[in-house]
Amino acid sequence: MTRLLHIDSSILGGNSVSRQLTAQIVDSWRASQPALEVSYLDLAVDTPSHLSAESLGFRMPSGAALSDVQQRENAISEALVAQFLAADVIVIGAPLYNFTVPTQLKAWIDRIAQAGRTFTYADKGPVGLAGGKTVIVALTRGGVYSTSEAGNAMEHQESYLKTLFGFLGITDLRFVRAEGLAMGDNAKTAALAAAGVEISAHVKAAANQPSAALAALAA
Repeated sequence: MTRLLHIDSSILGGNSVSRQLTAQIVDSWRASQPALEVSYLDLAVDTPSHLSAESLGFRMPSGAALSDVQQRENAISEALVAQFLAADVIVIGAPLYNFTVPTQLKAWIDRIAQAGRTFTYADKGPVGLAGGKTVIVALTRGGVYSTSEAGNAMEHQESYLKTLFGFLGITDLRFVRAEGLAMGDNAKTAALAAAGVEISAHVKAAANQPSAALAALAA
């Protein structure tokens, strides 16, 4: 059974386009694999606190004495990284806020980026430990950033997530882009139509490829 983790981070609730797109991605995936097991994480509602001295317990040496607060924070980090590692597919809604990802999504990333769990350092540099997953990110943007060098230089959303998940060892990373959402009704309609085409193509390609687990069994 394929396990899918559905994550939203927009603070706009029912008015969120990224939430609309992630729901569409999950529905498309479920249609292709009816036995899909889906878990859901709404980071705008259940936001982990940002890293602090109290929430760095997972970076302390094994057996180190932790305060009650550190133990509670460590339990949150452990639950989030375990949920991430258990998933075969991760679908993420990532709107562009002030040229980057929402702070709620960044807080989640800081909890799952754990040395020894999702990455490690070897003699030749960092090695990702979370490979074998498919990650599909629904990117939403009020303006258009992907079609010009100036726009690419201003965007630290897709570029950041590409770096982050690559660092964690994930090579099957797919983006669905909906740009120009604040540039009028026609632009928004065209952006959503284009995103719909991308969703169909990505889900069809990713859902039909053998999972890392099946590949290992067949090897």
